[in-house]
Amino acid sequence: MAVEETRQLYDPQLTGSRTALLKSVDSLGAGLASQLRNYKGLDTSKYAPKIAAQDQLQKTAAQNAAGLGSLTGTGAGQGQGSIASYMSPYQQQVIDASLSEFDRNAAIQNTGMRDQAIQSGAFGGAREGIMQAEAMRGSNMNRAQLQSGLLQQAFENAQAARSGDLTAQQGLGTYQQGMGQAQQGFEQAKLDASQIAAREEQFSPYTQIGLIGQQLSQMTPGTYPISSTTTTPSTVAPNSPLQSYIGGAGAVGGILGKLLG
Repeated sequence: MAVEETRQLYDPQLTGSRTALLKSVDSLGAGLASQLRNYKGLDTSKYAPKIAAQDQLQKTAAQNAAGLGSLTGTGAGQGQGSIASYMSPYQQQVIDASLSEFDRNAAIQNTGMRDQAIQSGAFGGAREGIMQAEAMRGSNMNRAQLQSGLLQQAFENAQAARSGDLTAQQGLGTYQQGMGQAQQGFEQAKLDASQIAAREEQFSPYTQIGLIGQQLSQMTPGTYPISSTTTTPSTVAPNSPLQSYIGGAGAVGGILGKLLG
């Protein structure tokens, strides 16, 4: 009876590579098994999310902003942030010098009026007294107006300086906040990178298991090229020992018959 045999063989060119790959997978698996024996599970604290602390510039800006309220009110009083605190330290000297000069000019005018009264013969009379009283009243009014004008100017200058200080401090606070946020962002990036590295370290055994599984899954039957060979034995049955003997005996008898005849 004929028997047909079919063999499927891997491509010889891939046999060496496949064998080397299996050896490397075995080596990796052995190392992984050693790691797993000492593995105590995931330590999630190693890669827990962290938030970078505020930079010192941000803290300083916040502290300074807390004191800006003193620059937004009426500015009454004598304390820090008041209008008085922004007055020029030389303002009173300016006022005193201006009033002194005014008084000097008023005295000169009063002397001129007295000389004029003497020349007109009205010195010491009622007419002179009325003129001096009117002149004094006008002088005092002008002096008061000069003093109030100087004070008003000093107030407006102090108010403008106070407003400018508020604007400058707000701008400085914005700048400090921006620089602080940039530094905080840089620190946050470093924390995020450390978190990712720690997480990868914790998941390393699982990652290696996944790599081994991927390699083994690609070695299933049918993945690599194979060739098929088929062999079919001859259909003629071989002679049995008896048939061979009878055939041989007949051949010998025939030869002897020819020789004797």
